[in-house]
Amino acid sequence: MSREHSERSPLLQNQPQKKIRNGWLFLAVFSAVLGNFNFGFSLVFPSPVIPQLQAGDDPRLRMDVHQVSWFGSIFTLGAAAGGLSAMLMNDRIGRKLSIMISAVPSTAGYLVMGAAQGFWMLLLGRFLTGIAAGITASSIPVYVSEISHPGVRGALGSCPQITAVFGSLALYALGLVIPWRWLAVAGEVPVLLMLILLCFMPNSPRYLITHGKRDEACGALKWLRGPNSDYMNELNQIERSVNSQVGIQWADLRSPFYYKPVLISVFMRFLQQMTGITPILVYLEPIFHKTAITLEPKYDAALVGAVRLLSVMIAASLMDKAGRKALLYTSAFLMYLAMLSMTMYTHTTPCDNNRNITVDASLQLTEGHGELTGSVPNSITLVPLISAMVIIFGYAMGWGPITWLLMSEILPLGARGVASGLCVMVSWITAFALTQLFMHAVDAYGLFVPFLFFCVVCVVNIIFTAVCVPETKGRTLEEIENYFRTGRSFTILDS
Repeated sequence: MSREHSERSPLLQNQPQKKIRNGWLFLAVFSAVLGNFNFGFSLVFPSPVIPQLQAGDDPRLRMDVHQVSWFGSIFTLGAAAGGLSAMLMNDRIGRKLSIMISAVPSTAGYLVMGAAQGFWMLLLGRFLTGIAAGITASSIPVYVSEISHPGVRGALGSCPQITAVFGSLALYALGLVIPWRWLAVAGEVPVLLMLILLCFMPNSPRYLITHGKRDEACGALKWLRGPNSDYMNELNQIERSVNSQVGIQWADLRSPFYYKPVLISVFMRFLQQMTGITPILVYLEPIFHKTAITLEPKYDAALVGAVRLLSVMIAASLMDKAGRKALLYTSAFLMYLAMLSMTMYTHTTPCDNNRNITVDASLQLTEGHGELTGSVPNSITLVPLISAMVIIFGYAMGWGPITWLLMSEILPLGARGVASGLCVMVSWITAFALTQLFMHAVDAYGLFVPFLFFCVVCVVNIIFTAVCVPETKGRTLEEIENYFRTGRSFTILDS
């Protein structure tokens, strides 16, 4: 018997190990995050377009400050509508099909803007691209998370944000060389490529299991992981997870276990937008037009876009190494310093309050009491550029990605759907209000007033982080749930 056993042992030991194949998974993720690329592209579309429209020959497309405010802000209303509709579509028709449907309003929006003969067409196009952006922002992270395995989920989970930044940078770069109508045409390319590629990608296995399509879910996992992987074990785990989920009642929201993490998540998304990141990105080039800066504003905007991409990559590498609260503190403090510098600079070299912010850049510094003389040192004129870079860098270090990460960590599973929808709504409505009011405040009081307000918000963010935000680094999801269930104070010393 012992000899028999020894002869069988090598055969057992030499069985091929089950390995996961990532190639098709990466292709599926790339296909999906093209929607995020388009999100970043469409978000900052007004930045190079507004100066081109104001310098153009068509009087029907020249905008006053009220029209500029609507052109920049109506996108966020569309995003709010798209995000709320994605809450229903994700569970009813699936994550993949939801992403594909976003191509319809996006394609239509760019066509309308590219062929715009009046201001209303620009508004309609922006609203439609906003709807598409809201759908993709809500659906793509869920799809990527659910098709990924734990070994690469962290890295792939950062892809939506990184590709959105790539999209913004592409818009700034293309704005240097092509007219604004061709920018709208260029926006069609990633949308159509996404639509074509997703036709060949599988749906989310979790969605398929939820709707009783076990065989299709098995085939999707086999395609994503490879035939030699242990995909059947993963399929069984997904089934157990889906079967264990239970819904909540409205009465349950009175428990601290539910309302505390929900309130923290909602206020974090509110404060995230109150830092002014959306109006700064949307009106980046017009902001530079209102300052005495060495480089042309369009080049400054492209430089800031490149810094934003670098900062997102650095933040992704630090996410699991530094504590969440440490990154939030660092992020808010960097933004505070940059906002304060911008406030002081724009207060001492004020813009022309009697003129529209959208006047031709060539006239911007030569008329009115906003005229800047040659006595301003060249080194001082770099302050707006450096400040904008630090604002973007600081935001990407913490208050940009960590608010999303913390929301996924602290929200109880049963309340995640409702709470995430509420966070999306609060976030985009806040972004709309700020983007709408920003241009009016600049036109009435100068650039320093909104930047002073954002400076104060950064201080509030630091206090909120210290008082309300728990440190979740190194904690399991079960420990985080127990943290809220026991009603302990929010401190990193609690285990």
